[in-house]
Amino acid sequence: MSYRRRLSEDIPEEDSRIWSCTQQGCKGWMRDNFAFDSSPRCRLCNAPMDIGTRRLPQLINTNGDLKALKKGISIQ
Repeated sequence: MSYRRRLSEDIPEEDSRIWSCTQQGCKGWMRDNFAFDSSPRCRLCNAPMDIGTRRLPQLINTNGDLKALKKGISIQ
């Protein structure tokens, strides 16, 4: 039987800014450009998060700046 060696393509990686959960034992984290708040809370345990960096595959967020979006409708 002949096995063909699968060619692996190189996925470009970059140092990305991330938010990591501060709660002991929680593994929650998110990319900064996908966060809605300027200082988000963990979605898993609702603890505060710290900013950091991590080497991740490159992703492009086409939604623009999510932190600048207005949340909800203003009632007057």
